[in-house]
Amino acid sequence: NLEVWLLIIHVVRAGDTIYNIGRRYGVSADKIISDNEIENPERLVIGQSLVILGENIRHTVRRGESLYTIARRYGTTVQSILDANPEITDPSSISIGQIINIPPTRRLGTIEVNGYAFPNIDMETLRKTLPYLTYLSIFSHEVRPDGSLSSINDTPLINAARAANVAPLLVITNIEEGVSFSSDLARTIFNSTDIQDTLINNIIEMLRSKNYYGLDIDFEYIYPEDREKYNDFLRRVTSRLKPLGYQVTTALAPKIAANQPGLLYEGHDYPVHGALADHVILMTYEWGYTYGPPLAVAPINEVRRVLNYAVTAIPRDKIFMGIPNYGYDWTLPYRRGTAARTISNTGAVDLAARTGAVIQYDEEAQAPFFNYYDSDGRRHVVWFEDARSIEVKLRLAQQFRIRGVSYWTIGRWFPQNWLVLNALFNVTKVI
Repeated sequence: NLEVWLLIIHVVRAGDTIYNIGRRYGVSADKIISDNEIENPERLVIGQSLVILGENIRHTVRRGESLYTIARRYGTTVQSILDANPEITDPSSISIGQIINIPPTRRLGTIEVNGYAFPNIDMETLRKTLPYLTYLSIFSHEVRPDGSLSSINDTPLINAARAANVAPLLVITNIEEGVSFSSDLARTIFNSTDIQDTLINNIIEMLRSKNYYGLDIDFEYIYPEDREKYNDFLRRVTSRLKPLGYQVTTALAPKIAANQPGLLYEGHDYPVHGALADHVILMTYEWGYTYGPPLAVAPINEVRRVLNYAVTAIPRDKIFMGIPNYGYDWTLPYRRGTAARTISNTGAVDLAARTGAVIQYDEEAQAPFFNYYDSDGRRHVVWFEDARSIEVKLRLAQQFRIRGVSYWTIGRWFPQNWLVLNALFNVTKVI
């Protein structure tokens, strides 16, 4: 069913209350509070975005408005408004105080959604998120130099996913246990067909014994000179797994050109991954990162550059665009080597409320940010995601006609994201 409630994203202005926002759109204050899961409705932040979902929105015409400006405001068309209001016989003549029914929009279509989760995810957060997912990528089983895999407590997540018709994916990484992604560990795997055979046999055994749906390979920081060896490894994996009915997904660095320099990029061969894998996940985030200067985590202009290249190298129906579900809080002035603090998107709005900050919106990055002073008088800047930035990202995925989106990670509950996703798309289930 492609019909859906009307989606409006309201940006809080000075003097706004939940009550008068509700009256403006013909939606109850309780519904706005419930949908957005607002803990303190008395403490709205200027610049905060609220998702308004209306089944039958009734707009009261104000001075200076026309059907055209009203249609633009609600993201619909003049003709749709006329169809919903047959009593309007002259579109150029509407009067102040006249009540106009705003028709619901249609969903943009269907989409597949992947969400990464750590084994320690709060199970209630997982339960609330699963209806919006196609795949659950459980992070992660680390490969060892001998081809064995680390063990994690993934069974509760697999069972919960399958109970919600979500396909669980086994994630393997070249993370050195207790450290980080290791170029040397990947090289060890790539340089021995015996170790690869052991690893692939262990993967197949784990897929079978734990009832996984498929495999997600997240190998990062591959030495540039190991690029072809990684490609050969992918050939071996896919030739073994596909005949058994398992899908293979790979995670790729966000490249904007085939020859992009840098350890993160050079070992990832977009055309080969696109040919061999069933899906690829583009890690389109971390422009703003823990040890980097303050930036939006996933500025839309940069994400668009990655997709512009990706669709030339990989079939569109295999591409998943990454979306971050977090933000960062930097202390200013930024000094190289200092770490930003990770913050949830709802936590960012709470922080703005506590510190009296005003949330601003960067039009180029299409991302919200704000400044505040801490108790020691130090200035901070926070970049995060809100309903507006999520809507822009989801519409970009639809514009590029790619297969889906992938969230890193679903560990922090962000109700507005799922409200917007559900309003724009039907989520495909594959099991």
